[in-house]
Amino acid sequence: METAILTATPEAAGQRLDAFLAESLPELTRSAAQRLIAEGHVAVDGRAPAKSMKLAGGERVAVTLPEPEEARALPEDIPLDVVYEDADVIVVNKPVGMVVHPAPGHSGGTLVNALLHHCGGSLSGVGGELRPGIVHRIDRDTSGLIIAAKNDFAHQALSLQLQDHSLRRTYEAVVIGNLREDSGTVDAPIGRCPGDRKKMAVVRQGGKSAVTHWEVLERFPGYTHVRCRLETGRTHQIRVHMAYIGHPLYGDTVYGAKKPAPGMTGQCLHAVGLTFRHPRTGEEVSLSCPLNEEFGAFLRKLRGNG
Repeated sequence: METAILTATPEAAGQRLDAFLAESLPELTRSAAQRLIAEGHVAVDGRAPAKSMKLAGGERVAVTLPEPEEARALPEDIPLDVVYEDADVIVVNKPVGMVVHPAPGHSGGTLVNALLHHCGGSLSGVGGELRPGIVHRIDRDTSGLIIAAKNDFAHQALSLQLQDHSLRRTYEAVVIGNLREDSGTVDAPIGRCPGDRKKMAVVRQGGKSAVTHWEVLERFPGYTHVRCRLETGRTHQIRVHMAYIGHPLYGDTVYGAKKPAPGMTGQCLHAVGLTFRHPRTGEEVSLSCPLNEEFGAFLRKLRGNG
């Protein structure tokens, strides 16, 4: 058991204790902080606090953190849409709703579980036991191309391509509203949303550089079909950037409308293209895949032939 000692700053005055803990300890969600308080693992100035306690500022907060549970990803026989595969890399067209790697609340049924079964354990170990082979991620409710490495040599080479932007990822999306220009670039740093740490946001301080290039493919009344190319790969980058310029993605209930879009499981976003240098041969590999069925059906509806 590890004990973390925190001091509430004057700026924390009036803040609930559970919210303070969640902000101060990145490994804790607010609900997890509430559980620790309820189970007697938190002391404020040496006393057991109420879960709803509000800080005055200056308190000494001691938090006893439980030992992390040992976890490892296990192979699962889950069908995969394999677009490309050789001895070094595998590229999969990930469906909407599939989580990339195990995490709290998603211990199984992930892309990693499926890859471990499909590849027979032949995945790089760079990402650790829960993320073997994973070079980059896409959101659970985003579909499309994702590449995984089968050995450490390939993983390191592909990671370098991510850093120098030579691994190119292209997405298609439908956004709300009509973009004025035919193309553009959003260059705005992304970090944790100050008001909701589960969300990302364009921030003035503490964010990481994020650049998204977009171009219009089709225009419809109230909607625009766009292609986006990532220059960087921040969490929720396209979703955050398009919402930032006033055009959130159709179906995005985190950065757009709060109600789910009819006929859509998640946001209307698909990783349609992937280009990289093969880690062993150096040859350029350029891949593409069709839009998922929900995305395609919505476009047909917008075109009047759905």
